[in-house]
This record gives sequence, structure tokens and C-alpha cells, in this order.
Amino acid sequence: MKIDAERLAKEFTTLCEIGSPSKSEGRVAKRLRQVFTRLGADEIIEDDSRAQTGADGGNLLVRYKGGLPLAPIFFTCHMDTVPPAEGVKVRRQGDVFKSGGDTVLGSDDKSGIAACVEAMRAIRAAKKPHRPVEFLFTVCEEIGLLGAKAFDAGLLTAREGYALDGAGTGELIIRAPALNQLSVVVSGLAAHAGLHPEWGVNAITLAAKALAEMPCGRIDAETTVNFGLIQGGTAGNIVPDKVTIKGEVRSHNPRKLARMTQAITDRFVNTARHWTDPSGEARGKPRIEVKVEEDFPIMALAEDSPVVRRLDAAAASLGQSFAHRAAGGGSDANIFNGRGLSVAVVATGMTNSHATNEQVRLEDMTNLARLIAALLAEVDY
Repeated sequence: MKIDAERLAKEFTTLCEIGSPSKSEGRVAKRLRQVFTRLGADEIIEDDSRAQTGADGGNLLVRYKGGLPLAPIFFTCHMDTVPPAEGVKVRRQGDVFKSGGDTVLGSDDKSGIAACVEAMRAIRAAKKPHRPVEFLFTVCEEIGLLGAKAFDAGLLTAREGYALDGAGTGELIIRAPALNQLSVVVSGLAAHAGLHPEWGVNAITLAAKALAEMPCGRIDAETTVNFGLIQGGTAGNIVPDKVTIKGEVRSHNPRKLARMTQAITDRFVNTARHWTDPSGEARGKPRIEVKVEEDFPIMALAEDSPVVRRLDAAAASLGQSFAHRAAGGGSDANIFNGRGLSVAVVATGMTNSHATNEQVRLEDMTNLARLIAALLAEVDY
């Protein structure tokens, strides 16, 4: 099977120049539906996730029966890109693709999508049978993995797969942390700051005291804590009665995640519980409420798991190699692993993701397309 680098470059450029900010992936989905229809897909399904995501379309599932009596696998990429994402003009300098500098490029994650398309074009052109395969293109990944969360994993026949959504080259992510989102409301009591400040309870100073006592940053090799947003107060002459704090806890260890989340919750609550009124004139007491919501579960694949061994063997057959590593962020793979699937994250070659100086090399995308084709070949790795 011959991977056509220039054909891949053309498809990548076309995809990048179709604007697809989160919730507006419909034009990319239309393009992919047309492409895979021409490539003889056995089934193309658009799910009904838009009701949950608010996107202009659903997740797109493309299925090929393949013809070889091997277990099916799937590849997943997301169709959305971060802003500024409209009006992308791809600039090619030799082997390197960049944007015009006023938008992102969109290689996150259209480098993965383009490699999937080229791999299937090469396979179909060679008229060779391949293992059953499904391609899942999700929406709203960049704003909370919403498409993956809304996707019914029961639609997949494959139980193992690869998320083509990693930065850099030659890296296979097999571990990623779980994340708990924290939403904290500090309630005090409003009062006129000049006339009767002692009647009030200052929610800002209470929030500051609580945050000053909180663990923050890297807690250990597996766990991090961050408080990234604080909002409160109405005017400089009013004792503020409400502050909202947004934060998170991440850990590769579920017990540490639970312990740290509970410890932070307890510290917030105890700050209000142990508050004392210095003047004795406050007309109420403060309270602090903490809401915890799981954003995504842990991803943890064993070094010798079939999905990892299969990729390593396919890569070795091409003279490629992948370093196994742990990531600090989450992806659609976290969601799918949390639903009983085995999904590793494969680097696509993109660099400077989420920035206007984002770029990717054609060589890396070509190697990725070769790897996808090898994973679908007759050899049962």
C-alpha cells in the first residue's frame, strides 16, 4: 500500500480551511461523510448527541467490515478546534504546515483525521482486505470532551482503539489522570462599607483565608491541584456577600484523588465553621458550599495490554518506535477507557497546539497514515 504524501497534504489543507470551532463542526462532518462515502464505507452513522452538546451536528461513526477475520479496532479524532478557528489559511513551507498567524492551524486534531482518510484511500486503491475498522469523529472535545461523553459506546463493535490526538512525535500515551472539578461558593453578608462595615461578613477576605490554607500546584508525582477562577463583589463601597471559586484536582491515583478532593472540601467548610466575629455586630454567619463534579475518569493501560503491544508491533514493522508515557491532561480516550474500552493516545506530530504558531510536518502525518494502514493489514499484531 502506497501512502501518497501530496494527496494527504491536500486533504489536510482542505480540512484545516473548513472552520470548525466547538459546536460548529457540521461542515467538517459533511466533508467526511462525502469522502468516506466515495471510499465505500459500509455504514456512516451520525448520532443524536447534539441535544446534549449543543453542536450543529452529532458525532460521526464510519464503519468498514474489512474482509479479514480479525477483531475490529477503531480510531477516534475530534473535529473541533480552539479559537481563533475561522478563516484559516494554511501556509506550507517545504514539509511544514502553519497558519497565516492570525488563527490556529487546526492540526489539533485534523492531522489525525487527514491520516485516517489517507490510510483508507491507500487501502482501497490497493484493493486489499483489511481488518474491520471504525472511525469515530467527535464534536466538542475542546470544551470538555462533550461529544465523547454524549456518545453511546454501544454503537461501536470494536472494543480497542487509538485516539489520534497527541502532540509531538513517537509518543504513545497510556496513562492520564482523572479530574474532579470544584465549584466553591463563599457566602458572606452585604453591608455598607462606610456606614456599617461591622454588620457585614466579607466573602472576599473569607475566600482569601481559605485559599491561603489550601494545597495548590503539584502535590506529588501523581497529583495536582489548581484554583483558576475567582469572582465576587459588586462595588468598592459594599462589603461583598458572595465569591465564586473554580478549581480542580487531578490524579493518576483514584485514592489520592478522592482524599485530596475531600481534604479541600473540608478545609473550605471548616473555614466558615471556625469564623469568628471580631466586632460581635455581624448580622449573620458565613457559609461555604463546595460542589464536586467528575470531569473525566482515569486512563491506565498496562504496558503489555493488547492495544499497546499491537501498536508497538505495527510500528516496528515500519521502522517506527513509540515511547510510552503518562500525560497530565485528559482526552476523549479517558472517557472511552472509563466505559470499558481500551484506547491509547497516539502522537500525530502536531506542535504548539492551541496557539497561532501551531504547526505540523507532512512527514509525521505520512508516518501516521502508514501506521494506521499497518494496523489494518493482514498481520494480526
